[in-house]
Amino acid sequence: SFTPSLARDIQATWNGVQCTLSLHTEQADTEDSIRLASHLLGVHSVATLLATYVVARRCGLQPSEIQQALAQLQPLAGRLNPLGGVYGARLLDDTHNASPLSTYAGLETLKALPAGRRMAILGDMLALGDFSSEAHMEVGREAARSVDYLITRGERTALIAEAAQQAGLPAERVVVTSTHEDAARAAQRFLERSGEESSATSVLIKGSEETRMEKVTELLMAHPSEAPERLVRQTPGWKQIVVMRPDRPTWVEIDLSAIGSNTRRIKEIVGPRVRVLVSLKADAYGHGALKVARTALHNGASMLGVATVSEAAPLREAGITAPILVFGYVPPWQMREAVRLGVTVTLYAPEAAQALSRAALALGKRVKVHVKIDTGMARLGVRAEQSTEVMRLIASIVELKKEGLEFEGIYTHLACADSSDATHSLLQLSRFRHVLQLLEKEGWRPPIVHAANSAATLSLPQARFDMVRPGIAIYGLDPSEDVRLPEGFCAALSFKTQVSQVKVLPAGECISYGCTYVTERPTRIAVLPVGYADGFRRAPRNWGAVLIAGQEAPLLGRVCMDQCIVDVTHIAQEVRMGDEVVLIGRQGQATLTAEQVAERLGTINYEVVSEILARVPRVD
Repeated sequence: SFTPSLARDIQATWNGVQCTLSLHTEQADTEDSIRLASHLLGVHSVATLLATYVVARRCGLQPSEIQQALAQLQPLAGRLNPLGGVYGARLLDDTHNASPLSTYAGLETLKALPAGRRMAILGDMLALGDFSSEAHMEVGREAARSVDYLITRGERTALIAEAAQQAGLPAERVVVTSTHEDAARAAQRFLERSGEESSATSVLIKGSEETRMEKVTELLMAHPSEAPERLVRQTPGWKQIVVMRPDRPTWVEIDLSAIGSNTRRIKEIVGPRVRVLVSLKADAYGHGALKVARTALHNGASMLGVATVSEAAPLREAGITAPILVFGYVPPWQMREAVRLGVTVTLYAPEAAQALSRAALALGKRVKVHVKIDTGMARLGVRAEQSTEVMRLIASIVELKKEGLEFEGIYTHLACADSSDATHSLLQLSRFRHVLQLLEKEGWRPPIVHAANSAATLSLPQARFDMVRPGIAIYGLDPSEDVRLPEGFCAALSFKTQVSQVKVLPAGECISYGCTYVTERPTRIAVLPVGYADGFRRAPRNWGAVLIAGQEAPLLGRVCMDQCIVDVTHIAQEVRMGDEVVLIGRQGQATLTAEQVAERLGTINYEVVSEILARVPRVD
């Protein structure tokens, strides 16, 4: 029998790991040494070599046979597998799965390998329970000690980024993303800026199975055509499956890749000289403000817009540093909070300018302001025809420049930009230009002039000025029946639930509150765990029908707070508990769009998606 002592002379390179194993043979009472080598990467792989050697010797293999077998051992796909990357970078693909210990091992391997610069692209570590937050923070601290650049992808990895910065990794070397595409693009930008040094950059890519970080690896491979043979989860089944763990069986799916693509499409339409502000009002029209903000900023947006100061606060707390314009009324008692958050405030009265200036001086900060001009919508803003009032307001802001205010922008909002009749929009633009002429005479025209929402961005090029403010178009929804999205835009939201029970009722049976519906024949019904407390409208008109098995299933009776009932008698396929139900989106060849739902409800698509309540989990 024999027992291994400590391995020594360990060498870890891109070709693999080597070590010298000392063995004590009890029968001869001698110490033998043998050199082991393998293409497995990382010092932690030495334990694998030792265990393999011991087991093989127990099974009767000779040392030379074991050496030869280990020398032929190659890394498995997704397990610290070295691959060629774009710009000559070396990829360390460790995307099979992720736990805290395996992530430490990956970072330690990256740090030990010879390289000029080191980059880690890390996805969420899942199924950690109460340990999740601390585990992600500790990985962030380890990353700060191991890498020059850090990119994270996923909701939990924001903690990795935060901890890495707290541990000393410069903020400009940390990027937080929400999509695989944005993570890959961020890495490409780092590599591109590195120039010739990019060929000496090593990149670790890692995340839990459900985060599908192999998609990032594929985007960074020098030869992506090799992905089917070199990466994990490349079978047709894995290509089709989407792994999610919503908090309840009713959820909203957000396609952040569509958000990114739509943002880039808007940027293409307006051109490089026009800035893009993405509207995030009402939790990004129900799509989730934080993830949409990050995605939009990575894809061409340079500014964000919210309705209230309270909508801006979570963005700042999550580390969003981009300019944020508050469109709505900021009362005097909220001025200090606006200044503290560093948001841009909309002004339309000299008294508000004075209050904001006092808040800025009290906190020792400067605050940017945009003046709102009412050119024909009768909402917030100083009336365009009241030129004296307009100039008095602007003069007060200019005078307060030394007292904390910076006049950065002026804007208006078009009431009928989504109409095929442009008469009123052109009248509003004429009034707005008159105001701009007055400012130019005084030398007061600010750097940012803007007027265009989604509809105007698409249909009124003359309204684009210095910046556009798309909202509904970013989410892949038509501004109106008259102004449709052009080719290249994709809807980003799907609303889904599951069948919770199926039963057959006899003729003459009452369904739901008030017995407003009574069956006329034996009826097979499905109960769904979604109701008006989720934003699934009850009255005066409801959804009408949903999609089950690719067919419309009509609603029966009144929608309840948390549940509703649909008729599935006509569906040939057996409907069972747990089957997917689509409320907005696609199922097979059938589609139920937000626009179709809006027509049934007698409203607009804006309201349909914005009314989906916060208790419905958003997954991506």
